[in-house]
Amino acid sequence: MLDKAIAPAEEKHAGESGFRLVSQGPEAFAIRARTAIVAGRSLDVQTYIWNNDGTGMALAYLLLQAADRGVKVRLLVDDMDARSKNYGFAALDAHPNMEVRMFNPFQSRYGTLGYLFEAAGSFDRINHRMHNKTWIADNRVAIVGGRNLGDEYFGASEDVNFVDLDFAMVGPIVRDASASFDKYWNSPMAYPMSVLAPKDVNTAALEDLRKKIDAYVPTESQKRFTEDLKQIDEIRRMIGGDWPMEWSARYQFMSDDPLKAIGQGGGVAGSQVLTLLSPMVKSSRKNLTVISPYFVPGKQGTEVFVDAAKAGSDVGVLTNSLAANDVAMVYGGYSEWREPLLKGGVKLWELKPQPGSKTKSSFFGSSGASLHTKALTVDGRYIFVGSFNLDPRTPSLNCEQGVFVDNVALSHQLEQLFNLQSSGTRAWEVTLVDGELRWSDGKKTWDSSPEASAGRKFQAWLAKVLPVSSQL
Repeated sequence: MLDKAIAPAEEKHAGESGFRLVSQGPEAFAIRARTAIVAGRSLDVQTYIWNNDGTGMALAYLLLQAADRGVKVRLLVDDMDARSKNYGFAALDAHPNMEVRMFNPFQSRYGTLGYLFEAAGSFDRINHRMHNKTWIADNRVAIVGGRNLGDEYFGASEDVNFVDLDFAMVGPIVRDASASFDKYWNSPMAYPMSVLAPKDVNTAALEDLRKKIDAYVPTESQKRFTEDLKQIDEIRRMIGGDWPMEWSARYQFMSDDPLKAIGQGGGVAGSQVLTLLSPMVKSSRKNLTVISPYFVPGKQGTEVFVDAAKAGSDVGVLTNSLAANDVAMVYGGYSEWREPLLKGGVKLWELKPQPGSKTKSSFFGSSGASLHTKALTVDGRYIFVGSFNLDPRTPSLNCEQGVFVDNVALSHQLEQLFNLQSSGTRAWEVTLVDGELRWSDGKKTWDSSPEASAGRKFQAWLAKVLPVSSQL
């Protein structure tokens, strides 16, 4: 079905690839669900987090259904989060048409003590993670960007839903995404579940998992989410075959070498994504629009943004506020560079917590941040969307990926999203008034981080006094 739907468009746009910015969570879920339903040959899924909640269970169910009808399914998951779901992933691996691999896994598969001892004893290795997110169906459609798999990434959570962004793609770039997936799948860092937990990979475990999924009863909010999907115009058009895309012959899919996870590649110098992103930012002469949930530019990054502003570019950055950030210490790292950025002509906005949200904050992170988009656009023409945060650990420790496209329409769409999210109803603009920091939404002004608790402010302060900047 995907061949019949997409091949004519590819022939019409020979040498080009098609791109669609997917900013709405329900549409992002529907694309994944729909491609799983109609896939005829293969489904490749690469992710950092896979939650066992409503949408996470639904996607697992659809992948099982695809495998049942003969589709070859490969799942590559970073083990930092997946270890706690060892039995479920092992059960999926028991299906003859499904294979599951863990990236940079823990040797110990069960128990908190084993986790803690291994994390402490092998910290240098465990500290490197695979942050990539890819969904590929029949080598015809690929979805890449910032979204993990779970309710808060698809607008289905009752507590907090992320502001996130994906690229849905067709054309030759899908084959580039597949090549990247294969590079990670075949790397020595990807361990089959049959090797990690052979006793747990068995047909009885698979049948038990099927029963759990089949018996799953959605909550009222998840039922509403399902009904809402049917009402969204973009989704109805997609199912009907009317799914507009922007086409371009100038694009590039870039991913880091998976061996970066064992320290090969020279730290920041080994970041393949940064090698393309950095000159793209430095080339800005008109405007530079940046969205990064974790924004800790450091000395070098600050100089790059300030230099762009001094060269005449209108530089704007949207990041999480302290009240919306799920890792308050990251905000502390960012706050160190806030004044130099503002003095250098860079404009800053901090996203407010979403109305009614219950954002949780911790030293190690949680599912509570409001902003999760990683994207930028340069001079109203070039656009980047990926998994890449602008912070120290992303280029030096994590494996990342992203897509670069030369397309005016896509760039304009991202600028519109930026303008919406940085408006006074959704964000505070941060400025310097007589040398003092001020936060304003156009109606009210604050002289310290708005709506942030004392506990959050303390954690942010700790980031300034503790030697943790490389881990932020």
